[in-house]
Amino acid sequence: MNSRETADRSTHLVCDPDELRSLFLFEKLTDAQLDLLCTDGRIEIVEPGLVFREGDPATCFYVMIDGEVQLTKLSGGAEIEMSRTDYRGAYAGAWTAYLGDKADQNYTASMYVTRRSRFFVLDAGSFSRMMHEWFPMAVHLLEGAFFGNRNNLERINQRERLLALGSLSAGLTHELNNPAAAAVRATSGLRDRIAGMRHKLAMMAQGKFDTTSLEALVRLQEEAAAQVAKAPELTTLEAAEREDILSEWLEDHGIDDGWNLAPNFVQAGFDVDWLERVSATLEGSPNQVFQGAIRWLNYTIETELLMNEIADSTTRISTLIGAAKQYSQMDRAPFQVVDIHDLLDSTLVMLSRKIGDGVKVVKEYDRTLPEVPCYAAELNQVWTNLIDNAVYAMNGNGKLTIRTRHENDCAVIEIGDTGPGVPPEARSRIFEPFFTTKPVGEGTGLGLDISFRIVVNKHHGDIQLDSEPGNTRFTVWLPLHRPEETDDIEAQSVADTGGQR
Repeated sequence: MNSRETADRSTHLVCDPDELRSLFLFEKLTDAQLDLLCTDGRIEIVEPGLVFREGDPATCFYVMIDGEVQLTKLSGGAEIEMSRTDYRGAYAGAWTAYLGDKADQNYTASMYVTRRSRFFVLDAGSFSRMMHEWFPMAVHLLEGAFFGNRNNLERINQRERLLALGSLSAGLTHELNNPAAAAVRATSGLRDRIAGMRHKLAMMAQGKFDTTSLEALVRLQEEAAAQVAKAPELTTLEAAEREDILSEWLEDHGIDDGWNLAPNFVQAGFDVDWLERVSATLEGSPNQVFQGAIRWLNYTIETELLMNEIADSTTRISTLIGAAKQYSQMDRAPFQVVDIHDLLDSTLVMLSRKIGDGVKVVKEYDRTLPEVPCYAAELNQVWTNLIDNAVYAMNGNGKLTIRTRHENDCAVIEIGDTGPGVPPEARSRIFEPFFTTKPVGEGTGLGLDISFRIVVNKHHGDIQLDSEPGNTRFTVWLPLHRPEETDDIEAQSVADTGGQR
């Protein structure tokens, strides 16, 4: 029901200028101005029920003379009461009409009357005209404050994003450096091992192996190369015990520095029985030939292990680059329908260095959750802020839980930590601009404000905090069905209720 439909069930009364003067909003107006208000406006008695709905075009400005009003906002698919008052003169509705088409002109909340109430009602166009004619200086000041504040927030938000990007870039560079350095080291080692294999191959070419032994040895080499790919995972204790056994066997068979060769054979999954097969293949050959064969097989194993290390390192680099592209939404449309888990995972990868080894990450994903229509890059900023705050709260040690579920036609994302919790006195202000619980110099107080505006204003969702020592959770609701938007409408920076002194 909109305001025009409300008028159908309202009773129109005579407007009394003296009664309007008794309301604080109009107490300083002249007689002529009060007369004009009564001429252009009207008195309405409204029965209990909806007066106007959030999101509808803001067509009227309401000032309560007597009665009681309730303001609500949509949150997670449900209406949440934001304010209830019986204060004379409280106003709501199209009170920013004087900004014209420079600002969003829709109702920012729904208004209900809880008992029979009486209002002074002024059409938005009349209210805008009176403001410009009666208070031109005030309009300029209000416009300057409104748009100046919005522009300042945009500039600060841009700086906040750049700082976050710098931090993430440094972390990504560090993460890329580790596998890149590992690949360089493995490549250098691989070159040495291949040179050693060429040397042993030359020894074989000198005829020190008979044809039968050489063929058997080549088969063992192929077996060794294949075994590396399916080597079992061993505990440190298991590996140490097997290395001791193999070291003793190698020393008993006259292999110099067998202790240095044993770890490679163990890592590849070989045991004494396999080495006995090698020994049996070369039975009767000089010890020098047996040593050469063992070292040739060792070079084969090392070569496979180094190639696996290079493959792992380059795969890690590729994964990091893929996560960075997913996180930044490079070459993708701003508005998309995405799997929210891909966004969460890419953010975790980007923040892996900051999260550190002391924080255990637990992912409880509902994989049946439908894809979400959203501005993906901006949601990644939300996840970054929430995860970064959680890690900071835990001081590098604790459990970070990320949980998703489907609720009331919304995708619900919970990000929880086991930190000390948010103090009770700070919880009501946690989403305010520039409010922070971090020490001076460690936070701007804009991360959660930015997150709130991205989730609530841009995605028409909701974000809430629940906190107690050892269990702090930020819960985000994102609608699963909404039309694609073309404009990013900033939220108005003043309370919807207004007018209460």
